Amino acid sequence: MDIHNTYLNGLTSFIETAFPKTCAVCGKKYLTAEQFLKETDNMPTGKSSLKEALEDDGTSIVEVFRNCGCGSTLMDEFNSRRDDSDRGQKKREEFNKLLKFLESQNVPPAEARTEILKLYKGEKSEKLNKLLSN
Repeated sequence: MDIHNTYLNGLTSFIETAFPKTCAVCGKKYLTAEQFLKETDNMPTGKSSLKEALEDDGTSIVEVFRNCGCGSTLMDEFNSRRDDSDRGQKKREEFNKLLKFLESQNVPPAEARTEILKLYKGEKSEKLNKLLSN
């Protein structure tokens, strides 16, 4: 699973009535948000598929851009899972410090993020254990 799909896990559909969604180019129908995320691809050339946006009322949402099998780009809006509390800010700071450390050890950014996310999920990361024990 790549890093973008890791971030997509747990997003909830912002506008339930957005489904079914139909690709205007090839006519493929996505019946649910889950199917939409599962059966479409990340943006090509490594561009992020996620864009944070604010609604008029200040609510944070995530715009998710995905490519249909035919190559057409589709977008849907999802609730943001970002924890804006002090605890959430502290976790992001810790994450970023660890990410910078791993990058300084020549660990590619996508791999570093994946290894850090393992820790946040309570899983073991042999790579991190090895680097941190030196």
